[in-house]
Amino acid sequence: MEKIVPVGVSARHIHLSQEHVDTLFGAGYELKPMKPLSQPGQFAAEETVAVFGPKGKFDKVRILGPARKASQIEISKTDSFQLGIDAPVRESGNIEGTPGITVKGPAGEVVLDRGVIIAARHIHFHTKEAAEWGIRDKQLLRVRVGGTRPLVFEDVIARISDQFALDMHIDTDEANAAGIKNGETAVILD
Repeated sequence: MEKIVPVGVSARHIHLSQEHVDTLFGAGYELKPMKPLSQPGQFAAEETVAVFGPKGKFDKVRILGPARKASQIEISKTDSFQLGIDAPVRESGNIEGTPGITVKGPAGEVVLDRGVIIAARHIHFHTKEAAEWGIRDKQLLRVRVGGTRPLVFEDVIARISDQFALDMHIDTDEANAAGIKNGETAVILD
């Protein structure tokens, strides 16, 4: 039985703590959902911010909600060159020892002392699917993507929770290398 998973291409985005949402947009501000994401309860917000690195900036960086306990920005390697930041490849949420960045919103600015990462490629599994397929949490997988330039991704991290929906996340550099778009599928090889 082939283990087929949908692929989501993750463009640069930012997750903000409620404290930082308040600083950037005003006290008590609530992010407005623009569209739901593949993971239950997650959404792309209407709001965007500007981010500034030592060498460059990006305007209109989409905020993903809801607010988290710590702010984090996820970029691609190409983005890191443009910003002048040496962002490490990390699992989401693992921001210790990562570089910071300046974030500007309509009501203020936040200087993050850490939180810039290149998200490690990963697959979200619901607990039931993971059990059916014999996949363990944090297991490293090999995954073949089709696209116009098929390739095999190594070290794809399995993330398992009863709160997740099946979805593989890769960044824009990885998607461009394979010629793959949102909604296409991949096959887990092992």
